[in-house]
Amino acid sequence: MAGARKRKDSATSLRRGFGLLAALGVILVLAGLVGLLYTAVATLTSMLLFGWLLLTGGIVGLAHAVQARGTSYFWLGVIVAALNIAAGVVVIRLPHATAAALTMFAALLFLTAGIFRLAGGLVVRGPQLGWTLLLGAFDLLLGILVLGCWPSSSQYVIGTFFSLSLLFDGLGLVATGYGGRRVVGLVSGKGGPKPVQPE
Repeated sequence: MAGARKRKDSATSLRRGFGLLAALGVILVLAGLVGLLYTAVATLTSMLLFGWLLLTGGIVGLAHAVQARGTSYFWLGVIVAALNIAAGVVVIRLPHATAAALTMFAALLFLTAGIFRLAGGLVVRGPQLGWTLLLGAFDLLLGILVLGCWPSSSQYVIGTFFSLSLLFDGLGLVATGYGGRRVVGLVSGKGGPKPVQPE
């Protein structure tokens, strides 16, 4: 009796946890959709979030370095923490300039990836040649479009990527939470097939 109650409580706890996971996923999906509608706001928000993460990480790293004073790690920890703090302050004070620099970097990455994929696909000519050429052309076109509209493209590129990341992460959490609740229901006998009554 006690074992059955314990299993029931455990299943209820698991279902509640998966439900919270799905709820968090819904929130992320909504945030991603709002971000796609207001990409400039999403870009600014992502830059400020990035800056505060760098600043907080630098402060925490500096505290750890101070605790490790007297060791060989001390000066390396202080330097890394100082760089993180300085970068965080710059990003927070100049979010638009940071977004422009990151957009330029992203465009160059897309261009480089597209060129390498196209060249590698044509040289190797493997079984996935069509997909490789298609992805390479897409990367190349995206890099050209972003770079051709720079710096105005920096107002929406980072925000779009950030919003899409939230959207897909949210969808993944929703799927995980929903699937987990179904599995727990099946295992606990709440959603499984009913036994066939003998005639």
